Amino acid sequence: MADTALTAPLRSPLSEVADRLATATRTSSGAIRLAELPFLTQINVRLDAKGAAADAVGAALGVHLPVEPDTAVRAGELAVVWLGPDEWLVVGPPGGQRDVESRIREAAGDEHVSVIDVSAQRTTLLVSGPRARDLLAHGCALDLHPRAFGPGRCAQTTLGRTQVVLVARDEARAGFWVLVRSSFAGYLTDWLLDAAVEWSG
Repeated sequence: MADTALTAPLRSPLSEVADRLATATRTSSGAIRLAELPFLTQINVRLDAKGAAADAVGAALGVHLPVEPDTAVRAGELAVVWLGPDEWLVVGPPGGQRDVESRIREAAGDEHVSVIDVSAQRTTLLVSGPRARDLLAHGCALDLHPRAFGPGRCAQTTLGRTQVVLVARDEARAGFWVLVRSSFAGYLTDWLLDAAVEWSG
């Protein structure tokens, strides 16, 4: 019987535009930085925020699950993004899906919890640099001023007519994560590159 296991190397949705992102970064003279952060671990978690599982899962991850709407918290290599009153996205380094998922399930025990690996559903774009907010503001209706959307804030929103999860990293210079469905990643990248022309040298 033939071996039907997938042996081809992983290929990110934006592997073919890495050079264009690097060029836009270089020609902006430091104003913006654009890059893909491929293959990040992304685990969707749903549970009762007031139940015993919430505290147990938070302890297993090393961070309290954020309960304030539109906030994100970080513990070491993991970030936990609030998506709804009973829903979070745990983001971590590539290849950590099984570990994170098992930690959550083990901590929850018999409590009702939904844990789904959605790592292949989205890719992540890094948008940083002094003009990152200006670039994003071209296509996002949110008020991105640091007073309204500072470090540790997040939102499910639209950027360039594409649904994304936007995360302001917990350090101001770290910029933003733009989590976008893989099928829309190419379109959104083209939009960002077009908008970034304003800062090309």
